[in-house]
Amino acid sequence: MRKTWLIFSQAVTVSVAMLFVVATLKPDWLRRGGHAGVLPNVVSIIEAPRMPEGSASGVPLSYSAAAKRATPAVVSITASKAPARDPHGNDPWFRFFFGEEGPNQRQRPQVGLGSGVIVSPEGYLLTNNHVIEGADDIEVQLPDHRQVRAEVVGTDPETDVAVLRIKLDKLPVIAFGSADTLEVGDVVLAIGNPFGVGQTVTSGIVSALGRNQLGINTFENFIQTDAAINPGNSGGALVDPQGNLLGINTAIYSRSGGSLGIGFAIPVSTARQVMEGLIKDGHVTRGWIGVEPRELTPEIAETFNLPIQQGVLITGVLQNGPASAGGLRPGDVVTKVANTPVINVSQLLTAVATLKPQEKAVIEVQRGDKTLELNVTVGQRPKASRRRPE
Repeated sequence: MRKTWLIFSQAVTVSVAMLFVVATLKPDWLRRGGHAGVLPNVVSIIEAPRMPEGSASGVPLSYSAAAKRATPAVVSITASKAPARDPHGNDPWFRFFFGEEGPNQRQRPQVGLGSGVIVSPEGYLLTNNHVIEGADDIEVQLPDHRQVRAEVVGTDPETDVAVLRIKLDKLPVIAFGSADTLEVGDVVLAIGNPFGVGQTVTSGIVSALGRNQLGINTFENFIQTDAAINPGNSGGALVDPQGNLLGINTAIYSRSGGSLGIGFAIPVSTARQVMEGLIKDGHVTRGWIGVEPRELTPEIAETFNLPIQQGVLITGVLQNGPASAGGLRPGDVVTKVANTPVINVSQLLTAVATLKPQEKAVIEVQRGDKTLELNVTVGQRPKASRRRPE
C-alpha cells in the first residue's frame, strides 16, 4: 500500500510539472486540445508584447532629433567693450612718464560671452539684454562656423530681452513652441555656449512655472528648470523634446558660479511680444497708472481691519497721474485689474503693463469695508529708471 501511494504521488508531481512547462512554453497545445478554460491568464514570456525600440515605458531614450532640429539656430555671441581711455592720456608729461599709450596699453577690451537664438529668416536673433549691454562690438558665430557682426535692433531691460540682426543667407531658424501649455515635470533641453567651451545641450524637466519676485527683472514670469545652465548659456534656447523654442535661458541660482540645478528662462510668449514691439516701434509699449505698490501682509490687513487677505496695497499715488485721475487713493488695496485678479506686486505690474495706453480699464479696490470699481484711463509706461511709481 505504501509503495502504491509513493508511485501515485510521484506520478502526480511529474504530471503537474509537465503541465506547467507546456502551459508556459506551448499554451496553444492546451487550447487545441479543447482545454480553453485552463490557465486563461497565462502569457508566455516569448509571446509577451515588446516595448517599442528606443523607449522604456513609452519614454524616449534619446533627444537627438530635437537637438539636431534646434541646435543649428542657437549661436554664440561675443560682446566686447573698448576700455575707457585715461583723461590724462593727452598730457605730454603724463605720456613722458607712462609712454605713448600710458597705462591703457595694459588694458584690454572687456569681452563677454553669451548665446542667442535665430528666430527669423530675415536674421533676427533673441538674446538677453545683459549679454550685449554696453557693448561696442557684437560678433555672432553660427554652429556651421560662419561669423558675422550683429546690429542691435532694440533692448528691453525690464524683461532682459534684446533683439539683434545679422545679414547672412540661408539662415537656420528655430520653430516657436507654446510655453502656455507647459506643465511641471515636462522634459526640456537647454542649448547654449557655457563657459565658452562650445555649443552644449543639457536636459532636465520643468521644475516650476510663473516664478517671480526674484529681483532679476521688473517683469518676471520665469520657467524654472533643473537642466544645467551655466555662464555663457544666457540668451540660449530652452526647447521641448521636439526642438521647439519654449524660452530664453536667462539666469541661474548659484553660490559657486556653476549650475546647482536652479535655472530660469523667459517664456517664449514674453520674448516674442517684446521682439515684435522692438522691431516695429523700436521700444515696447506698456500700460502705466502711476502708483507705489506694496505686498499686502496679514499684519497690514489686520491693522487696517480689512475683510480681505489678498491684494496689493497702494502706498502712494502720483499726483495728476492716471490712477489719481481715476480716484485711487493711498491705502486702497487693488484686487483686480480689468477682471484679472492680482495678489502680489508682480501680478499687478504685469496686468497693468499688458493694457494699452489710453485704454479705459476697471480697477477693483478694497477701501476699508467697501469694494469699489474705479475707471482708470491707462497711461504709457515711461522708460526704465532706477525708481519710479508703477
